Amino acid sequence: MEKVAQSGRLGHRLHALGKLEGDMDHRTVKIAAGVAVCLAWLASAQNPAPRGGGSSNTTNPPTKVPSGVILVKGAWSSASDSVTPVPEGTRFTNRVLSSPYFGMRYTLPSEWSKGYDGPPPSDSGGYVVAELRVADPHIAAKASILISAQDMFFTPLPADNAFELVNYTKNHLQADYRQEEPPTPIKIAGHPFTFFAYWSPVAQLHWYVVTTEIRCHAFQIVLTSRDTKLLRSLLLDLDKMTLPPEADPTTGTGGGDFPVCIKDYARGENVLNRVDPIFSEPRANPVPVRIIIDRKGKVKHVHLLSAFPEQTKAVTDAMFQWRFKPYLKDGHPVEVETGIMFGRAEGSATARRSPSDKPSGIKTTRN
Repeated sequence: MEKVAQSGRLGHRLHALGKLEGDMDHRTVKIAAGVAVCLAWLASAQNPAPRGGGSSNTTNPPTKVPSGVILVKGAWSSASDSVTPVPEGTRFTNRVLSSPYFGMRYTLPSEWSKGYDGPPPSDSGGYVVAELRVADPHIAAKASILISAQDMFFTPLPADNAFELVNYTKNHLQADYRQEEPPTPIKIAGHPFTFFAYWSPVAQLHWYVVTTEIRCHAFQIVLTSRDTKLLRSLLLDLDKMTLPPEADPTTGTGGGDFPVCIKDYARGENVLNRVDPIFSEPRANPVPVRIIIDRKGKVKHVHLLSAFPEQTKAVTDAMFQWRFKPYLKDGHPVEVETGIMFGRAEGSATARRSPSDKPSGIKTTRN
């Protein structure tokens, strides 16, 4: 009964948004794809700094790129083990989309299927969790679903949680777009979300955006179509999604089955021993790193969002030598997840500090 009541309240709110019917022609589909990518805060958070890499005078013979594969030279994501879930580790089996890291599970509607795999994480913590599309080619132009995530440890935008990030997006829409519905609290599958809608009068496209926070990531679902009736139907269908109990636009900071996520935990008196990574060659790229600290203060998992191979080894080797003060919750030690930025990170609140800015009392060693 409670779920039916929630769906009814959501349906009543969506009914006020009105109708817009019609199919998109090929040109509009291309506009839709381009605008959706440009306007998502995931893309806006990309760091414009070059990734480095250098050049070579050696000419290699052309190699055919496999179908459905995009090659990106240089920096990439990696993890210290293949067992611990990572944000980019989305699974799709028997029409069920799942993310062990975010604790998300969603059985796709019968006419929908998984689209292309997303790019690697950005060096500002942006992820494409999944891109979904209509399987029937006759109606494929009607809508798209993009599930993305923004690591709140590394976003360059002035926001401390998912709710603030949605408000920033609302306040910085480009001139060609119009707000349809201001950020409004709703519930999806019994969990708090923030709903926001905008549209493009030129392309006649509508975006319905719902956002919550999971493990200090703004977890966002963007529904795009010209058909607002279809968008309302898709939004109601999201009630079938399974999410962790701690999902919340302002307080989704882990706990329960997940580590507690704490921004900037790797600073000050929390750090008992620190070993800085030594990079073998200079690079211009930032290197964002998420780590999980066990109950004894040892690093048990290292996840590099974007790094060159030699940077990956240097950071991983160094991080496993760090030691932290155990974090206590209700008097008991718990696992902690936090972020550290190495390398160049201009304009980011999590930029690496200079050596003179290191807190006193920390033992610093070098290999």
